Amino acid sequence: MQYLSIDIETYSSVNLQKAGVYKYAESPDFDILLFGYSVDGGAVQVIDLACAEKIPAEIVDALSDESVIKWAFNAQFERVCLSNYLDTSLSPDSWHCTMVWSATLGLPLSLEGVGAVLGLEKQKLTEGKNLIKYFCVPCAPTKTNGGRTRNLPQHDMEKWEQFKAYNLRDVETEMSIQKKLSRFPVPDFIWDEYHLDQEINDRGIGLDMTLVEQAIAIDSISCKNLTQQIQNLTDLDNPNSVAQMKGWLSDNGLEMDTLGKKAVAETLKTAPKHLADVLSLRQQLAKSSVKKYTAMQTAVCKDSRARGMFQYYGANRTGRFAGRIIQLQNLPQNHMSDLADARALVRSGNYDALELLYDDIPDTLSQLIRTAFVPQDGRKFIVADFSAIEARVLAWLAGEKWRMQVFADGKDIYCSSASQMFGVPVEKHGINGHLR
Repeated sequence: MQYLSIDIETYSSVNLQKAGVYKYAESPDFDILLFGYSVDGGAVQVIDLACAEKIPAEIVDALSDESVIKWAFNAQFERVCLSNYLDTSLSPDSWHCTMVWSATLGLPLSLEGVGAVLGLEKQKLTEGKNLIKYFCVPCAPTKTNGGRTRNLPQHDMEKWEQFKAYNLRDVETEMSIQKKLSRFPVPDFIWDEYHLDQEINDRGIGLDMTLVEQAIAIDSISCKNLTQQIQNLTDLDNPNSVAQMKGWLSDNGLEMDTLGKKAVAETLKTAPKHLADVLSLRQQLAKSSVKKYTAMQTAVCKDSRARGMFQYYGANRTGRFAGRIIQLQNLPQNHMSDLADARALVRSGNYDALELLYDDIPDTLSQLIRTAFVPQDGRKFIVADFSAIEARVLAWLAGEKWRMQVFADGKDIYCSSASQMFGVPVEKHGINGHLR
């Protein structure tokens, strides 16, 4: 046996899109329903695990055999789910992902999308979404279904047979993609990067769940108080309503096309005090800092670590890693001098002290987001970023030697660019600094 092509169908009460596959597969009710596979491009077999069939012993052995390459579309899903199901840790080193292969050629990140673009003879069956909704996620209890919260094969054997055909077709589609793309092999360094990505995702990142849960609770109190303050000033039923707020502002002599952050910040400079107070409070209320905390709460695994936070080749064509779920590549900065004190107050749930010491509680919570991530004992996180990476690489690609010289001399590329554009000297925080 040289390689396996695999596709599985699963059940879990955890929302896969919101929580990610690691939390999904960790759920007590997680189960693999169908296991479709092909050995070395041969006929596809479907093992009906939900109806007590067993995966053949040689296939189970092959899953952990480093000499056998395992193929799947979005292979992380199959590997993590099978690791949980078999109660073992399947190393990513012998797994290859057809989705990554497709992405390297600028193709979509879905099996259905790739099949359509390549014009495959055997494409993903379109009725799959309804079958997945029926068998793979909880259902609402009704009188008709006897109050059950999950559909099993015996509840509709006709649909179940269709589901098995759907599983078989997914393996065939995945194999067809391999065949179509065989003239464009993936370089070894791409698979090395992919395996590194999988290792990073498997390890995850530690979370201070005490801080996370207290931040969510404090945000709830803050939102309630801010809403009450705005209602006292405006008599609006729902201060969160853009239409109601714009109407109230208009009635008070202030026309605003948008209540976006930049527009509000600009208006605050000139607005009368009673309107500025309302806009300032609404800006606090609109701050979405708590969304990161709720994403942490949704995705955290039993050991207080969040996994699956990156997608390799998630940014099509460039191949850049894309952030997922919590979005670790897009975290608010913190500039508070007393960050540790604020963190301690939030961790202890001391809302009164926070309200006394800080004018803007949502902003304080936002600045504490980075501190919710905690390194292992005796270690530290180092946060780094490439300096003007796009400007440097584009200058090199375009052969703009004067720009490369600006970087080589350690000068400010934005000042130099502005100086060339406007034909005057430009210095940061100095002469013509506004042109920068």
